[in-house]
Amino acid sequence: MSSSLSKTTYIEGIGRRKTAIARVRIFSITKKDADCEAYISSKDLFEVNEKSLGEYFALLRDSKAACSPLEKVSVLGTIRVTVKVEGSGLAAQAEAIRHGLARALELHNPEFRPLLKKAGYLTRDPRMVERKKYGLKKARRAPQWSKR
Repeated sequence: MSSSLSKTTYIEGIGRRKTAIARVRIFSITKKDADCEAYISSKDLFEVNEKSLGEYFALLRDSKAACSPLEKVSVLGTIRVTVKVEGSGLAAQAEAIRHGLARALELHNPEFRPLLKKAGYLTRDPRMVERKKYGLKKARRAPQWSKR
């Protein structure tokens, strides 16, 4: 795909973290708006499940985590992002969005790969919740032992 996109074409990246799955689509725009706060509050620049990024994530750190690949490669004002995310909690969803956005940006421009790779945005975090075992209270927590 070419790096010059029209309004109807997009590049998609899938991001995962724990049980959260994010489908991220990036569209190219011509408007130049280079601060992260504009991205967090604007629905037309960064949309998550049909809400603005700031509406969807109550915590600023989750919003910043989600848009951090855009800041890393300095394309904050030139790309519009839409996301469908489901599963897990809000923090894991933000990291899934970050992973999917980094993958989409790499497809958009392969020169971004070294920056995104060095920041760790292209690596899928494999840590998952361990399953509960029978006879135990949690995955590893045994019932309290009593002598009598």
